[in-house]
Amino acid sequence: MTHSVVVVAHPRQGSFVHALGEAAAAALSDAGHEVVVHDLYVDGFNPVLDPAEATTTRQAGESAFTAGADALTARYRRDLSTAHTLVVAHPNWWGKPPAIMAGWMDPVLAPGVVYELQSADGEPTSLLPLRRLVVLNTGDTPLQRETEFFGDPLASIWERCVGAYLGDATVGRLLATPLGGSTPEQRQAWLAEARRLAVSAG
Repeated sequence: MTHSVVVVAHPRQGSFVHALGEAAAAALSDAGHEVVVHDLYVDGFNPVLDPAEATTTRQAGESAFTAGADALTARYRRDLSTAHTLVVAHPNWWGKPPAIMAGWMDPVLAPGVVYELQSADGEPTSLLPLRRLVVLNTGDTPLQRETEFFGDPLASIWERCVGAYLGDATVGRLLATPLGGSTPEQRQAWLAEARRLAVSAG
């Protein structure tokens, strides 16, 4: 069975971010994947690291999944460790993910869990079987302005920073913008693209 993880970060249930995550999860399920959805707000995930959690140094007999982690973070790490596809869905807030998503990245996408640095030049070695990272974002800035004026900062985070630590995983991304004032037809097109990206060859 192929495993996939979908991580959703939006405080309002019924948001279009949720719709994008659900579309991707449904497409993966239809393709035969076992899909786990982590809704960070529903789960009550705490994005603020306790000083004791700001490490992945293992004690004797401790696994990388539980090192410096509470029970929820350990579960997130375990689920990701077997994932073929990772989908993250969140809005673009000031050119960055919501705090709860950034707080998920810090302890979950951690050294010893997701990657190791084994060479002097800091080149990462992925520890995951991940083949595909799919990033689904919403925004309200016109696409041309987002890319030309702001430089699409979320692409820098997910494609050029996180993606570099995921080995041979391909990165697919959808920026559904501007969401405000979009038509039902445009939203259906974005949902179809989310489904396509989730199961595209990677």
